[in-house]
Amino acid sequence: MIITRTPFRVSFFGGGTDVPAYFRQAPGAVLSTSIDRYMYLSAHPYFDGSSIHLKYSRSELAKDVGSVRHPIVRRALERLGHPGGVEITSTADVPAGTGLGSSSAFAVGLLNLLHVERGRAVDPATLAAEACAIEIDDLASAVGKQDQYASAFGGLNYIRFFPDGAVDVAGVAVGRQAREALEASLSMFYTGEARSAPELLEEQTREVAADPDKRGALASLAQMAAEGRDLLLANRIDRFGSLLHEAWMAKRSLSRRVSTPRADAMYEAARAAGAWGGKLLGAGGGGFLLVAAPPAVRQRIREALRDAQELPVRFDRGGTKVVYMSEGS
Repeated sequence: MIITRTPFRVSFFGGGTDVPAYFRQAPGAVLSTSIDRYMYLSAHPYFDGSSIHLKYSRSELAKDVGSVRHPIVRRALERLGHPGGVEITSTADVPAGTGLGSSSAFAVGLLNLLHVERGRAVDPATLAAEACAIEIDDLASAVGKQDQYASAFGGLNYIRFFPDGAVDVAGVAVGRQAREALEASLSMFYTGEARSAPELLEEQTREVAADPDKRGALASLAQMAAEGRDLLLANRIDRFGSLLHEAWMAKRSLSRRVSTPRADAMYEAARAAGAWGGKLLGAGGGGFLLVAAPPAVRQRIREALRDAQELPVRFDRGGTKVVYMSEGS
């Protein structure tokens, strides 16, 4: 048996500029970090030597690769030329559709798992590129590229996306004091609303294409990714939190579906309780609300959002990795 562990991510700035419709015309940029919430995938030989048994939110028993219904699993197996005879199981710390990049973490972790099963060690850049190829090219999913690179590399990164398809991942080496201060200022609260990121991004892409002002808003979000990086390097956590508010106001202008009435009410309650700023994670439309605030007012914010489940934010510096391999694997 082989088990991989792949981190989810929190994206601070630049979401939407990692979508091909944007970066093919102008460079995009995001600032994000991996967190200590994970996607686990395991592979074990299946006893009949040819079938494929999958266990995720549902169970499948396919006679061959072409019969697999899960699109990401099917394309990964097809791309790697897998012969079958395997049981693959996935388990996640957080539900899908909550803005933490679970789909891409699944794709990256699966590819890592399958490569290791075949005796190959593959670098993070290759895993991320292969995951992007499956999600964006093969399956025509309207998602961006940031999640795949965030999960593959791990850590706090400033990631740029260029018109020729190149991606540059630059680790942000903030000091211990700044890292601990940032972590202490952040909380996530579940809105109770899940959503489809590809559907939201597809609608956002159409609206941005039809409105030059909205494309300008995306360009400003890319610039904020660099500004946020510099604020962290300067240990200006309060200004970083305020910039999150400015970015969220710009992001909300892109599409009416970026936010929801419940998310808006939660955000205003957090702000009234003393938060610097925040945002809905991922493409928006539900999922987790990220809140940045002085540690002194965090309890006040918890009380204001007492009906929402809180998920503490703790950073993880590693990307996808093998955490278990039995003898003979």
